[in-house]
Amino acid sequence: MNRSAMREIAFQFLYGAEIQKELKIEQIELFLKNMETENDLLKEYVNNIVTGIIEHNDEIKNKIEENLKPDWQIERVSKVNLALLKLAIFEINFQGLPYKAIINEVVELAKKYGGDTSQQFINGVLASIVNQ
Repeated sequence: MNRSAMREIAFQFLYGAEIQKELKIEQIELFLKNMETENDLLKEYVNNIVTGIIEHNDEIKNKIEENLKPDWQIERVSKVNLALLKLAIFEINFQGLPYKAIINEVVELAKKYGGDTSQQFINGVLASIVNQ
């Protein structure tokens, strides 16, 4: 399984957590069990993403809030977009992954899962964060 596919699965988990309004490590095992996967690399990747986002949650939310348009608040951001932003910000800022590749992949996920303006919104917020 390649990194893009694992990133999509991590996004699906994060999106579910946004819907449930709680992000907990304990949910990962059940989520992956329901997917019927035995891929150890996937398990490790999703665990690392979720653990990191929980650990840096306040910093990640602050980055999102600081880079929204002045009249926007984080509560207005769709659950899909919020999950994608958290994933991308964590990988770019806390794992040091190349921002161009991460932004490209997250924008592709926004096209697949988000609304009509999701890709432009995600791209704009992440571009603003990278330019800081």
